[in-house]
Amino acid sequence: MNHSLGNLEETILLLVMVIKDEAYGFSVVKHYQEHTGKSISISAVHSVLSRLEKKGFISSAMGGATEERGGRRKRIFRATKAGVTAVSQMKSDRQKLWKLIPELS
Repeated sequence: MNHSLGNLEETILLLVMVIKDEAYGFSVVKHYQEHTGKSISISAVHSVLSRLEKKGFISSAMGGATEERGGRRKRIFRATKAGVTAVSQMKSDRQKLWKLIPELS
């Protein structure tokens, strides 16, 4: 599987990895805003999460119902081995490029 990732997909995948066991739509939105200083809609996040899951970079499972959600369950996302590998490769590729810029190395 050699799917490329767009910038937003990469950012959302990284956030899923950061959040770990509590990565669901709203928590991703909250962390995105906190760490980038930009706003994003819940529908945009759900769209990206869906694409990442179709590409095999994340998987999801339904979490338990919670009282604060009115008894509704939430879909929890986790990075797959393919997702971790993709992020590691992207990091390595970017570091190689950064080192090629003389005034920054």
